[in-house]
Amino acid sequence: MQLPEQPVAGQPDPTIRRNADQLMAAINEIQAEEATSYRDETPLPAVGPTPPVPQPGPPPMSQWAIDASGVLKAVSVASLPIGGALWLVGQVDPLTLGIILGSPAAVALAAARLVAKVKDANQAAPQPVTNHFHGDVHHNERTVTSTTRGVIANNRNTT
Repeated sequence: MQLPEQPVAGQPDPTIRRNADQLMAAINEIQAEEATSYRDETPLPAVGPTPPVPQPGPPPMSQWAIDASGVLKAVSVASLPIGGALWLVGQVDPLTLGIILGSPAAVALAAARLVAKVKDANQAAPQPVTNHFHGDVHHNERTVTSTTRGVIANNRNTT
């Protein structure tokens, strides 16, 4: 009676080794059959037959046309609040309309008061001091280094 193969300590299992060898042989066979890169050496044409492709973004136009389209967009956006206000006048009772139209004025007045208070506080702040010297001035740029050592501080300053 023959015993099945027992793996030896430190050696891989024979079935795992056999499977790994088969996998490596298949990979080597594939690599030998197919090229992994190709360089096309034909020169590129200077101008080809392909028509131009529209690019994303605004279409090509003159600077005047771009400016005019911006003005038209701004005017069209500015007409929306006017149309909405005219519609509101016909739909809402006068008290509600007064509250809706009066609230921006109240907010504007409050913002104006806040700006005035900030301006007053800024003017009340002390002005920076500017010194003017007349005559000879000596500017000392010496550096003092200090060394402190020991349990009881012993300072030795050198210039």
